[in-house]
Amino acid sequence: MHSPFKTFVVVCGALMSVGAVHATNVEITLKNDLDGILNGYCLDIAGGNQNVDPANGLQAHTCYSYDGALGTDQIFDTERFADNILYMPEYDVCAVLPDTEAGSKVSLASCDGSVLQGFSFVENGTITPTTAPEMCLTAATETRFGRGSQHQIKDLTLETCSDDSADRQQWRARETDD
Repeated sequence: MHSPFKTFVVVCGALMSVGAVHATNVEITLKNDLDGILNGYCLDIAGGNQNVDPANGLQAHTCYSYDGALGTDQIFDTERFADNILYMPEYDVCAVLPDTEAGSKVSLASCDGSVLQGFSFVENGTITPTTAPEMCLTAATETRFGRGSQHQIKDLTLETCSDDSADRQQWRARETDD
């Protein structure tokens, strides 16, 4: 069976071994749709429409690809995956952690190459800080709805990687809705 995350890992591996690479825009979505009623959960900049502000950090939010295109506040550039960077080209920012403690929220900031901007893409689908491989990006269990919409939102924090939380810790990249 074809594993969507293996595609993610293969893309990352190919990027590391090829000189001139063309970036691909992707959304990073949970492998498990959980309670998602539209198209699962994607890494997303908190805030909506004209209120999208990278200063609000990342959350897990309904993936917009169900509507036929990737949402600009959910686009990541695969070219930076080889450098262990979660880069959002539409806003020219990188994911960053304030620290590697459980409960830390994922922020966004100008890309500066700091160690707290390093994220490893593990073959099992987890995304871990390069400095704390035992910790995983994790979507919360609680779900809330966007104002006046069916869009679903979960907080995104750093938590200890565990089999019990795998459905909220395993991610994959995709270019379009599947």
